[in-house]
Amino acid sequence: MTKDIRLKLKDVSSSNPGNLESVFSFGNGHFGVRATNPIKSNAIEGTLVNGFFEYSPITYGEAAAYYPKRNETIVSLPNLRKIRVFDDSHDEFTHSTLVDMQLDLSDGKLVEEYELSNDAHQTIKMMVTSAIDQKEVHFYGIEYSFEAGSYNGDIYVAKNFVLDEVKNVTQDDIDDPRKTRELKSIKREVVSRDDLSQTIAISTSESDQRIEITVYGFDNNSPLETKLSLIDEPKVSYGFVVGEKNESFEFGKEDFETIKQNSASFWHDTWENSEVTISGNDELNLALHYNIFQLNQATGRDGKTNIAAKGLTGPGYEGHTFWDTEMYMIPYFIYTNPEIAKKLLIYRYNTLDFARIRARELGVNQGALFAWRSINGEETSAYYPASTAAYHLDGDIAYAIGNYYQATHDTEFLKKYGFEMLLETARFFREFGTWAQRDGESVFEFHTVTGPDEYTAMVDNNYFTNRMAQNNFILAYKLGLILMEEDPEEFNSLGASVEELELFKDIAERIYFPYNFEYQINAQDETFFSKAIWPFDETPKDKYPLLLHYHPLNIYRYQVNKQADTVLADLLFPETIDDDQLKREFDYYEKITTHDSSLSRSIFSALAARMGNMEKAYSYFSDTVRMDLTDLQGNTEDGLHLANLGGSWLSVVQGFAGMQVTSAGELKLIPHLPAEWDGFEFRIVFNGRLLNINIVDGKSTIKLVDGQPMNIIVDNKLYKLEKETLEVLSKGEQPWD
Repeated sequence: MTKDIRLKLKDVSSSNPGNLESVFSFGNGHFGVRATNPIKSNAIEGTLVNGFFEYSPITYGEAAAYYPKRNETIVSLPNLRKIRVFDDSHDEFTHSTLVDMQLDLSDGKLVEEYELSNDAHQTIKMMVTSAIDQKEVHFYGIEYSFEAGSYNGDIYVAKNFVLDEVKNVTQDDIDDPRKTRELKSIKREVVSRDDLSQTIAISTSESDQRIEITVYGFDNNSPLETKLSLIDEPKVSYGFVVGEKNESFEFGKEDFETIKQNSASFWHDTWENSEVTISGNDELNLALHYNIFQLNQATGRDGKTNIAAKGLTGPGYEGHTFWDTEMYMIPYFIYTNPEIAKKLLIYRYNTLDFARIRARELGVNQGALFAWRSINGEETSAYYPASTAAYHLDGDIAYAIGNYYQATHDTEFLKKYGFEMLLETARFFREFGTWAQRDGESVFEFHTVTGPDEYTAMVDNNYFTNRMAQNNFILAYKLGLILMEEDPEEFNSLGASVEELELFKDIAERIYFPYNFEYQINAQDETFFSKAIWPFDETPKDKYPLLLHYHPLNIYRYQVNKQADTVLADLLFPETIDDDQLKREFDYYEKITTHDSSLSRSIFSALAARMGNMEKAYSYFSDTVRMDLTDLQGNTEDGLHLANLGGSWLSVVQGFAGMQVTSAGELKLIPHLPAEWDGFEFRIVFNGRLLNINIVDGKSTIKLVDGQPMNIIVDNKLYKLEKETLEVLSKGEQPWD
């Protein structure tokens, strides 16, 4: 990685405090700390622990059978950064102005500068340095350094948890489903306190969870309240470690230096496998590094937690996990850190019992339907037309399992977790779909379904869903045969049979795909083209996103897309569509897509790049890669858009580099370089090999950094990649052929 690459305050367009708290937040997959002003309070300040949530009842005006009964909301914990500073007259420095922030992406260290003042307008300077432990994930360290300003005397500092300011805030005056809700059933109490440490407990009454957090000074002898002199020394420092108490917690176990070292070591290893560098545009290069940094910070690594839509950067969407993980974020980990990808899939496996229950509630006797939005695996979405009806989620998870296996050949995962999930999702699709007659032939269809586009709901034969289901059946068939050979006992224990696998294969071959003959493109669904196109010319700019200004039933009547739908399937299954049809499809659906979802632009960027439409690819990518740094969606203060962070990596690697894995399992590149760049370079892991790929104008250079020789396809020409660096000219001309 380029050394000393840092995100600074000037790199963020919006100075809104809530945005800065999200953008400069810290996380390690287990917990996250928003970069709140240590002196001031904020409505959504606090700390988030992955998987720590509370239940609350869902109230319906008119309920129906098997509607979810309770919601899950991530709990905001006390602010770990809070400090109080007094002058020698015990007047408090209550005013704090942010001067600068710098987040070092190479070692995971945040440095901030503030000017503090009291009511007498006397000032001092405060520097704050913090880091989160990426190895011992229960620890966070923060150091405060003070310098004299117009005030030059003794100061008194106090580091205490403030319990009465912590709350989950709901925006009752804003009808925005992206916001979180207030929790009134959280108990916060001081467990113990002395001069050197304070321990608090946070517990939930409904989900029956409890966390204890301890704060102590760096040297274990530093009191939580002390006097420092700005007279004797030009700069004085005082620091604390905050640790979550658990079975391995030891008071004083971690010091700040260890935390910083563990952080730096983690980031060194991360960049070693996942470096992506853009040459010729420092702004976009920094943004891309930042996105990858935050994606790694947000990801659960224990098989019990996942990635929330806002990660651990804010409470937006109540801390829920969606289909975003498998479609937008897991690909990055599959090709850079497959161990984490496996843990994310194991999380899904650990929710399989909830998924089976949900399938039974929908009248299916076999199979499983995973929750559309959840923290622990229970379905919590109260609006089924845009959640439960979007059962393509099962196929999305299956797609990720297939990609993971294809990139790792991890048969142990297949035996213990993967095939069982593929089997159960395939069974759900088999039971929930239906046979029909079209032109005298039996076809398999899916009715009353919602695809990725949430502005089109409850339709028949959504193209994306049908394609994902087909892939699910094929994977269950192919990987089932592998498991049957590798471990017949495990295969039989799941109640699987060759006959069932053959049925999956037969259904896959007969799935119906709607097609529009007038435009010669895949139809988003059966009735999509019978609807009028949304009146875009009559819609004011301040009425976007549409979901906040128009009734869903109004939106559903029109051809209008919130995000990529059919074209997302084109990206995922490139071998199913030729170049001419892809262009027609892209052009049509682009015109009716609002990009109201943060998940949209990255897909259009990647597809445009594959098509060679570099102007559009670059434009969409520029919006994608800097989305949270510019607050493009208008709600970064609630947390970063994690799917978009993964989407920016997809735009580069699967878009501009055209990386895909063929049906034969071979790695393929179709590079396209934006005119605005000198080149770009990235690293991926594939089947135990570490590759470094560098693309400049007219040439692709592929280096096998580690691992055995392999075949690779570049511009549709097959090469043998060995320890020597492979150089490929544009259009597949090999310099030494």
